[in-house]
Amino acid sequence: MVAAASVVAVVGTVTGMVAAMGGERGPADQARPLTSRSAGLPSEPSRPSRPTEPAERTGPAQVPPSRAAVRPLPSKPFASSGTAGVKPSAERTERRTAPGAGSGPGELYRHPESQVLDWVRDHPDDPRGTAIETGIADRPAAVWFTDPDPATVTSRVAAVASGGAARGQVPVLVAYAIPDRDCGGASQGGAPSLDAYDAWIDAFAAGLGPDDALVILEPDAIAQSDCLPAGTRADRFASLARAGRVIKAANPNARVYYDAGHSAWNPPAKQAALLRRAGAASPAGSDGVFSNVSNFNRTEAEIAYGRRVLDALGGPAGLGAVIDTSRNGNGAPADGEWCDPAGRGLGRSPTLGTGESRIDAYLWVKLPGESDGCRGRAGAFSPGYAYELARG
Repeated sequence: MVAAASVVAVVGTVTGMVAAMGGERGPADQARPLTSRSAGLPSEPSRPSRPTEPAERTGPAQVPPSRAAVRPLPSKPFASSGTAGVKPSAERTERRTAPGAGSGPGELYRHPESQVLDWVRDHPDDPRGTAIETGIADRPAAVWFTDPDPATVTSRVAAVASGGAARGQVPVLVAYAIPDRDCGGASQGGAPSLDAYDAWIDAFAAGLGPDDALVILEPDAIAQSDCLPAGTRADRFASLARAGRVIKAANPNARVYYDAGHSAWNPPAKQAALLRRAGAASPAGSDGVFSNVSNFNRTEAEIAYGRRVLDALGGPAGLGAVIDTSRNGNGAPADGEWCDPAGRGLGRSPTLGTGESRIDAYLWVKLPGESDGCRGRAGAFSPGYAYELARG
């Protein structure tokens, strides 16, 4: 596979992906690191690599469905002060600047719980420690929420969102619980139905609070949707469109980005058509698209691809793109290898100030060092691979 989200799970702080899951890893209101994984079909180099399921998931709770319509509220640029409760204008027609416009781009949040941080703390004398700590553990990364139980997700999201707000920084949260996740592949799972997923999104949104946040909505859910029957795909897209509206209604300061796959997957026009059906062109629930999650494509290729997708997508001029740059420093392997390939390196540091028009952020969505399944159990932290990536 070529592309897709290679993550299984979780939550990350550039210091490591962390699984925002309850259960055995700690209290339900505490985000704990698990792993992210890059998967894929080696026999299909033109297809994307996909995430895998975390090893320690709790079962989904059967919750009454919630499909109530939500009146969407448009977003506003991130304010570096982290001020909350500002009522956005009724329409967003002007080009939005990068997050934190007017007072600098702002800073991304580094969550204090992750596998890589745990490893650094537990191995103070390891000769690889300095490279791993400075190259990976000290940087901000995304926090993944994969457990489809609505009963615990609100408190777990709130723990991450409030942690970022307390430091005046912007957390990156990944919602990853769509039914039929990964189309039955390595990361299969998710909510038992779209009604249950809608309830989960309601609970996810309820934990965001009023402060700046960036939400990566369901890696692979759109780019990989061709595995679904037409009717099921249409229902998924309706739930994704609803999810964006719910999140932005709950927190107008949150930015929501939709799955654009990556530059070696679907052509821009095809991906834009799918994105449009999923609500990504509407400012009521979307701020744009994300690409290259858990993949290795070079940033320049993703910038060009993101702009082409946005051009084809239509919608307000303010829609932008964010790019996962965590492991793309040396580009993708020439042979198409997707599973912990050798010779890779860290990409550009996470930032909300890219200096590129229509590119809102470079993010570390996949945490470098968490295995795709070849340097260890999928999603487990591999210090050897982390060291290779940090050394470039």
